[in-house]
Amino acid sequence: MTDLLASTAELVGIPSLSHDEGALADLVETALRTCAWLEVDRVGHNVVGRTNLGRTQRLMFAGHLDTVPANNNTEPRIDGDTLWGLGSSDMKGGLAVMLDLATTTPTPSVDLTWCFYACEEISRDESGLVQLWDERPELLVADAAILGEPTGALVEAGCQGTLRVAVSLTGVRAHTSRPFMGRNAIHRLEPVLAAVAQWPSRAVTLDGCTFAEQLQAVGVTGGVAANVVPDSAGLTINFRFAPDRTAADAIAYVREMLGDAIDESAGDTYEVLDVAEGAPPSLEHPLLGALVEHTGTSPRAKVGWTDVASFWQHGVPSANFGPGDPLLAHHPDERVTRAQLEQTRAVLAALIA
Repeated sequence: MTDLLASTAELVGIPSLSHDEGALADLVETALRTCAWLEVDRVGHNVVGRTNLGRTQRLMFAGHLDTVPANNNTEPRIDGDTLWGLGSSDMKGGLAVMLDLATTTPTPSVDLTWCFYACEEISRDESGLVQLWDERPELLVADAAILGEPTGALVEAGCQGTLRVAVSLTGVRAHTSRPFMGRNAIHRLEPVLAAVAQWPSRAVTLDGCTFAEQLQAVGVTGGVAANVVPDSAGLTINFRFAPDRTAADAIAYVREMLGDAIDESAGDTYEVLDVAEGAPPSLEHPLLGALVEHTGTSPRAKVGWTDVASFWQHGVPSANFGPGDPLLAHHPDERVTRAQLEQTRAVLAALIA
């Protein structure tokens, strides 16, 4: 039986920063091409292997090859039954499980697609999954999908949407010894910041999964010189919204919440920097319902954004399920345990047996 901890360590040992996934994609492609039961395609640094056994349903497993930049955790280190290192949780543990199942399951109960894609950790327009949908959408046809993001070997359903907006406020310059001659744009941020800081969090339960919304100020700009009343100031806000809202709903909601603190007639602006739809739970699909049953544990909401939203937008119900603690994703102490790797493999093997 495959030593999944060692396999994950091998993957962690291959650097795969976004846009630099070539070596890892080569390893995956080579492994998949040894399997006579798989049709293998490569598009850039994206590798897709598919069975074509004429089954009545097709299940996709998807995982991203890239990692965020290192934080003194480049080298994999095994300590007992725990592997430490960049990407061990997010999500090379999930990749190791996928690769093991792909290369050892020639006759699954459903047709399978194994999708290993690039550039998930950076801007959406650079995503390898977007590239596949644009250039080779036939490779991504499926009845349901499981995304191997770290979930602690529990099913995390759906995902939140995310919105980032820039609020820019105007003022009038003046000398700081005579501030009454001007209007301080930084001081005008006070009601905007108060509205964000005092915002009452909202929780929404969908299909038994509770999504807790979050609103945070994440950036501030302003200032001209030490003796000048500033005539402009800006605030960047990030809103993680429940999937019962659309992106348009979220944009309108935050603008309404800020109210008169933004005076557009005076030149203030409210600019959407980026927005991504969320996805509701899709556990009513038989394959995803069976996944939950095999875990023996109730599902929970995915409180961040993942590519389940991408699958949802393309009509493919999906869920997050993989080894590793999601709280340790991008953390300098990122790690994964042998127990979670083996538990994840056992659940998925039972699902496709």
